[in-house]
Amino acid sequence: MNDILINTDVLMDFFLNREPFADDAARIMSLCEAGVINGYVTPVIYSNLYYLLRRLSDHESVIRKLHQLFFITQILIIDKHVILAALNSNAVTDFEDALQNYAVERSEKVKIILTRNIKDFRKSKIAALTPVDFLKLRSKQI
Repeated sequence: MNDILINTDVLMDFFLNREPFADDAARIMSLCEAGVINGYVTPVIYSNLYYLLRRLSDHESVIRKLHQLFFITQILIIDKHVILAALNSNAVTDFEDALQNYAVERSEKVKIILTRNIKDFRKSKIAALTPVDFLKLRSKQI
C-alpha cells in the first residue's frame, strides 16, 4: 500500500492548486516527500505535465515544478513490453492510461494507481483509487 503511481490528473491538481482536489493531492505529495509512501510516475507523465503546464506558464517555471517532482518520486520504466501491452490492451482502452497501467504491472512493486479517472482502470489488474479514497484507507490502517 506504500507504493503508488500518481497519475497526471492528481499531479495537475497539486501543481495548479485545483479545487476541490488540491488539498488531497498536496497531502499525497507531502507523504511522498516525507518518505511515508513511495510515489512513482512514468516518463509519459513528465511529458504530459510539461505540455499541460507549459500552456499556462513559462518554461523555467514548469521545469522547476518537474524538478520538484523528480526529487520526491521515482520513475517507472516504459519499455517495448509495456508499449506492446498497451497497444494490445482490451482492459485499459485509453492508450495513455494503458501505458501507466502496464508500467505498473511490469514493476511488480507498485500496487495502486492514484487517479480521479477510475473508470479507465475498471478492468485493470491494478487497483485504482482516488486520492480521497486512498487517504481514507490509509487512515484506517494507521
